[in-house]
Amino acid sequence: MSLITDIQKYSIHDGDGIRTTVFFKGCHLRCTWCHNPETQSYTKELSCDEEKCTGCGNCAGACPLGAVSIRAGKAFTDRDKCMVCGKCTDACNLNLREVTGREYSVDELVKELKKDEMFYEESGGGVTLSGGEVMTADMDFVEALVKKLHRLGISVTIDTCGQAPYENYERILPYIETFLYDIKTIDQAVHRQYMGAGNGQILENLEKLSRAGAHIYIRIPVVKEVNGSQRAMQEIIKWLQEKQICAARVNLLPYHNTGSGKYPKIGRCYEGADLHAPDKEEMEHFVELFQKAGFQNVKIGG
Repeated sequence: MSLITDIQKYSIHDGDGIRTTVFFKGCHLRCTWCHNPETQSYTKELSCDEEKCTGCGNCAGACPLGAVSIRAGKAFTDRDKCMVCGKCTDACNLNLREVTGREYSVDELVKELKKDEMFYEESGGGVTLSGGEVMTADMDFVEALVKKLHRLGISVTIDTCGQAPYENYERILPYIETFLYDIKTIDQAVHRQYMGAGNGQILENLEKLSRAGAHIYIRIPVVKEVNGSQRAMQEIIKWLQEKQICAARVNLLPYHNTGSGKYPKIGRCYEGADLHAPDKEEMEHFVELFQKAGFQNVKIGG
């Protein structure tokens, strides 16, 4: 069994063609602008939209541990007491409360993913495994899943930040069509500041995957304060050239704060409020830098 937070149908930005994207729970990085903060923890969490709460009290009455109370006309959850049993979610008439993370078996997940086979076949798409960080999930589960999809003729793409043991990648390499591989910055100190960990393992894994002949799309979230300068982008280009990384595509992804509204729902504060996306001219300049360096398939966006 593995914890899944979402199965997103008709995805067109997570690899080639029309895809179904599976979001696994758990990641070792803590990117300041993470769009899916509910996937960072490896355990189930309670998500609740307290702003829309009408204070009916059903959730408080259903909680066996007294973790939910009504304060100033709104439901308040003491997360230190909450055991994420889900009883309050069942009691909420407005469906404002949910448990993030559902357990799936390999067979259950494959059955769900097969429903979209027609779209995969018509568009050249398939399944994308994302997160969180799928490469730090239960690798027995992941390996069994990708093998089964491979036998069914369903293309599999892995969306990864690279912060995982390389042996995990080796286990599934023969069954993966494409790796969507994130690079945020080459600078170790900047990486630690904004991602919560160094990037040594990430860069080393990318080198190994490239040498192993993996089909790789480099994806660079471009954040003005982190890597949105000519110097930072040239450092990435220089590193890719020196390490002879074979990248079939480079996607430059302008920063956005779409996931910021998820943070208060899981009891956290969004720390990326002071971050910004480069403007259109700056993004186009970054594309030119890559193209002049010999990277032909470069585009803005996913």
